Amino acid sequence: MTGRGMVAALLADTGDEEWLARVPGRLDTFLSALPGPVRAAVQAATTAVDAYAVLHSGRRLAALTPRERETVLGSLAARPRLVPALDLLKVPVLLAAATERTPAPRAPVAPEDPPLDCTPAEEWPARATADAVVVGSGAGGAVAARTLARAGLAVVVLEEGEHHTTASFGRRAPLDRFTELYRDGGATAALGDPPLLLPVGRAVGGTTVVNSGTCYRTPDHVLDRWSSRHGFHLADGFPARLDEIERTLRVATQPLDVLGTNGLLALAGAGRLGWRAGPLRRNAPGCKGSCQCVVGCPTGAKQSVQLSVLPDACAHGARIVTGARVLRILLDHDRPGPPRAAGIRARRADGSELEILSPLVVTAAGALQTPPLLRRSGLGGHSRTGRNLSVHPATSVAGRFTQPVTSWEGVLQSTGVEELHDRGILIEATASPPGMSSFVLPGLGRALRRELEGADRLAILGAMIADRPGGRVLGRDRTVVRYRLHPLDGARLMTAVRAMGRILFAAGALEVLTGIPRAPRARTLPELDALLTGITPRDLHLSAFHPAGTVAAGSDPERAPADAEGRLRGVEGVLVTDASVLPSCPEVNPQLSIMAAALAVTETYLEGEPSSRTSTSA
Repeated sequence: MTGRGMVAALLADTGDEEWLARVPGRLDTFLSALPGPVRAAVQAATTAVDAYAVLHSGRRLAALTPRERETVLGSLAARPRLVPALDLLKVPVLLAAATERTPAPRAPVAPEDPPLDCTPAEEWPARATADAVVVGSGAGGAVAARTLARAGLAVVVLEEGEHHTTASFGRRAPLDRFTELYRDGGATAALGDPPLLLPVGRAVGGTTVVNSGTCYRTPDHVLDRWSSRHGFHLADGFPARLDEIERTLRVATQPLDVLGTNGLLALAGAGRLGWRAGPLRRNAPGCKGSCQCVVGCPTGAKQSVQLSVLPDACAHGARIVTGARVLRILLDHDRPGPPRAAGIRARRADGSELEILSPLVVTAAGALQTPPLLRRSGLGGHSRTGRNLSVHPATSVAGRFTQPVTSWEGVLQSTGVEELHDRGILIEATASPPGMSSFVLPGLGRALRRELEGADRLAILGAMIADRPGGRVLGRDRTVVRYRLHPLDGARLMTAVRAMGRILFAAGALEVLTGIPRAPRARTLPELDALLTGITPRDLHLSAFHPAGTVAAGSDPERAPADAEGRLRGVEGVLVTDASVLPSCPEVNPQLSIMAAALAVTETYLEGEPSSRTSTSA
């Protein structure tokens, strides 16, 4: 697809090293799993560079000598408007190259996972019944399923993704797992100025399977805002529920002995500046520091919900249907007043459909998927459905050190620097799995090759920003995300880049790599300040995480599609328990916040229902 010529040009392949010959095949396998528009964009960029080579030299890249390819790239790089496009083209090439050059170490023998009652959609009957159907098996869906099943309800969980075992994670390279565990192969994006990559998980366990394992409690001031400003009074009971979730996930401060050099350097730099910092609290007792959290923990240490919550739900009778995309919520209109939930209709991979009839439907498909589901179901009429999208815009910076850092050995997200947290900036030492670069290296050709060969001496810091909700989720059958970065949030990102540079220089970095194509490196803090003058957030390599708020709960019926107890307005029997129910940005990694919200919504629902129920077998 991309061609050996492009890979050879970008990585200065002279034909002398065997691993480079494997990169094009690895790259094509990776790209084949991505959505069609992404593949088309990469192909178009590759074709354009090849056409330029023909115009420049009369031959395509594959037919040029290494020196001639270097000349072509140098000519392209001399055109400032083309540099960002070339940088984007480098991303998949670097992922494939790093995978072949730095294979993951062999995983230890994985423990046996707790049992789950999973049935592939192809084996599930076309018609079934249940007391409650939960759409989505991630953080919110798992807690909702467990809470309802413990109360004696017959619960069925629908999951569009598949069930992946801990043992399966250790058998494949991280990049190969990446495309299976993420929606759109990890290429979900928010359209806007600037566009943001917004990866979300799709598997039994949802994004908890592929998050960092970092577990922050919802800050008190956020809870106060949700309750007092938005009328989401369930937030008042979060502290006790957060305690329960922490016990379930076995959350604890990460010990120093597995932080890895990347995390220790962040601690050292922050300490020399006198900044507040420390090892992060995580749901990973016995972590071995394999640095593969975001592609499925191969040791079973990270307590994703398919290991910690769903087994308990299944032990109380819940069942999970995998590979089922929920098309719509079924409604009963043959009664006075608003319609009532009557179940769901879902589609199997082969196109056939199934129905599960139920008087209670819990939407936990995530902040990007729940609004389209509601629209497909005729329940998206509230003016704020899909609006109020909050994310954590993020960027990263690298520091080069004299001694090896080998950032992929140790905890993936290890140290938190909270000095600027009261200004909405949270800095975390975040490395990448073996063979997956989390940072876009500068240069092309021989310069890029040198950077790749010295990647083991780079320490990586990432920063995420507590944003002003500036996004919207559109669409019915396919989600379209639009997001506008608020100018004040853009200023926070620039502050974060400088702050990360200060930490790295304080830790002893020889230079800081900014990830900015036209200002790629600085060797002193004054030089970094000078480079950042005139740089805007759209010059950064930005991504975003933790979408929330698109079916926000609150007391104001004009502003909140869900009421103060998480019940969808305009219908009876529909609860919202994923991140979309959060009224605004939680300002921290949100897993605990989502799980506490799901617990609050479902417990409150049960308190209002008759104590005696007749469960219906599915």
